[in-house]
Amino acid sequence: MFIIGIAGGTCSGKSTLAGKLENIYGDRCRVIHMDAYFKKPSPTTVAPITRKVYVEHNHPDTLELDRLYADIDAAVNAGSPEILIIEGLFALWLDEIREKLDLKIFVDLASDERLVRRIKRFMSFGQTFEEVTDRYIDTVRFRHNEFIEPSRWHADVVINGNAGQVSVDLLTAYIDARLGTEADRKGQE
Repeated sequence: MFIIGIAGGTCSGKSTLAGKLENIYGDRCRVIHMDAYFKKPSPTTVAPITRKVYVEHNHPDTLELDRLYADIDAAVNAGSPEILIIEGLFALWLDEIREKLDLKIFVDLASDERLVRRIKRFMSFGQTFEEVTDRYIDTVRFRHNEFIEPSRWHADVVINGNAGQVSVDLLTAYIDARLGTEADRKGQE
């Protein structure tokens, strides 16, 4: 099994990249989205400057790590599909995941663009502009600097979150070479 980790900041394009690879490789690929492992109810955090209380999703302790690790181990032990992608904020931060990875990808995107994407996404969920931006300024950017940005140094490759098809083509060429096979290109036509 070839195991890929995809990390990067909030709204950088991690899920989009994982989805494109999954479309290309079809049944040969499985994606584990770390967002599916957030604890319920969600823990909270106190913003370091404003002292406001926010729901916390930007710290590794907010994940059900035992369940996540068990699901990763089960997929690896099953030996199928051929490619496993683990996608999420902490895919390169957590040693237990990083040590299993054959390819470590960091998706980079300027913070202002990530913020704009985050505003659009969370406003579509019903949050106000102020709710989205206050939380980003009060907590998300601090956690990014604490956990996400340092994980970039574990990456084998850093790609631009806006690079599009060129990045996907480069990654699939590398993956195909490592697997010794041609990718099923059904999703690219």
